Amino acid sequence: MDELTLRQPDDWHVHLRDEDALATTVPAAARAFGRSIVMPNLVPPVTTLDRARAYYQRIIQRRPAGSDWQPLMVLYLTDNTSPSDIRQASDSDLIYGCKYYPAGATTNSDSGVTDLSQLGEVFAAMQEAGLVLQLHGEVTDSDVDIFDREAVFIERYLEDIVQQYPQLKIILEHVTTEQGVDFVRRSPANVAATITPQHLLYNRNDMLVGGMRPHLFCLPVLKRDTHQRALIEAATSGDKKFFLGTDSAPHPRHAKEAECCSAGCYSHHAALELYAEVFEREGALAQLESFASINGPEFYELPLNQKTVSLKREDWSLPAKIDYGAEELVPLAAGETLRWRRVPSGA
Repeated sequence: MDELTLRQPDDWHVHLRDEDALATTVPAAARAFGRSIVMPNLVPPVTTLDRARAYYQRIIQRRPAGSDWQPLMVLYLTDNTSPSDIRQASDSDLIYGCKYYPAGATTNSDSGVTDLSQLGEVFAAMQEAGLVLQLHGEVTDSDVDIFDREAVFIERYLEDIVQQYPQLKIILEHVTTEQGVDFVRRSPANVAATITPQHLLYNRNDMLVGGMRPHLFCLPVLKRDTHQRALIEAATSGDKKFFLGTDSAPHPRHAKEAECCSAGCYSHHAALELYAEVFEREGALAQLESFASINGPEFYELPLNQKTVSLKREDWSLPAKIDYGAEELVPLAAGETLRWRRVPSGA
């Protein structure tokens, strides 16, 4: 097979950042995707409908001419989020979910939730309204090993949430562990997970052996190869509970190559191509369309995209750096050779 055509995919988890960064991130998102769930962890965070509307307009202003790519907006849950906030968001036709960040878990999460047990009324309102709960599923306790944070979160919190709110749609975002995959598989149909390219392509040895590779550092952190293998099997299996969410998260080079480097991998320069590498290695290219283009919209109860995109078999090298406003960033897999390349529209 030298060319692969599939229904236009969507990205169900991306960080576009704000202001000047949008000049890089928005065209990249629109290059391959029809829609993108936009994470709300700005400073200040997108905690209200008014902030979401304003952010949406800033994004749309950067959308390339002729593009019909759509940003799908999300609210950032805090200790002060109320059921009325949820009802207002649901009535707006702008908000597609609410993101749970444990306070201090990742980039710009300091305004996140400090006590998950206090969100019961909010979860009930989300369940009634049909809004999706998008979970950064980790604990932040200092006595829990960073490699165990997802597994502990599932055992301590997520099992109870699923039982208490049986109609609440829940996504375990950027799932990273075998325990996470197993939990999603055994849960009811209202529970799903997104999977990133970095967690499919790399494991913690790639990040740490021979010296720290800061451009592979992300949160949740890369795990051991047994967890990587569980993610690969889930993504390529055709199981409708798993779908594409890049968690593409740009940081300027100086912030990544710092004494305490920022967490996040930027993958929108070649997101679909990176996923295709994994699916081809597994002999599962026939499953890529389901993972990238069908499972996500079906979970969100949105129509499938009608356009198509094509990849052709062609060796090409990823750029070593990308302009990022007045800065530069180092993308995921910088300098590596890929075997699949997007065919430009109209080519």
